[in-house]
Amino acid sequence: MENTSDYRYRRAKEKVAEIKGFYGNLLAYCLVIPFLIYINYQTTSFPWAFFPAFGWGLGLLGHAANAFDYNPFFGKDWERRKLEEFMKNDEL
Repeated sequence: MENTSDYRYRRAKEKVAEIKGFYGNLLAYCLVIPFLIYINYQTTSFPWAFFPAFGWGLGLLGHAANAFDYNPFFGKDWERRKLEEFMKNDEL
């Protein structure tokens, strides 16, 4: 059985890996999207670079919310309340 300090260390290491992954994704976004905009500007008048910028940007927002534990709908407080509710219902 895993002891508490090993569990906490493993969770902290996973969290650091999630945040590191987000920053890698952000760096790629900041490098690729301007390149796509440049290609778009040089080749056509239709602003097609908006579509990958918007789609990847939405994915990046989701990645940030996951990496930094931000969830306005199902946050930690909601999770705690639901756990307490289910535990209370199981007692009956």
